[in-house]
Amino acid sequence: MERKVAWRIAILLLKSPKRYSDLLRDINGISGKVLSRELKEMEANQLVKRSVSNTQSNAVFYELTEYGETTKSIIAVLAEWGEAQR
Repeated sequence: MERKVAWRIAILLLKSPKRYSDLLRDINGISGKVLSRELKEMEANQLVKRSVSNTQSNAVFYELTEYGETTKSIIAVLAEWGEAQR
């Protein structure tokens, strides 16, 4: 459970929109299977939005929804607390 929360926080902290392959590269240690599962769950919870571009490659992008953006202030407070406890 703890690892699942850590992956979601890592996804929420990244600048968006991002392609799946960029997310996989930028989140150290996450597997493709886990990233895919987390993105699907976060999409179901309306934290991220999946978009397909109309280019030849049909690139898939993920970005935070307005609701997902509201988590950033909470995560920032937790990060500050963590830094202070080191």
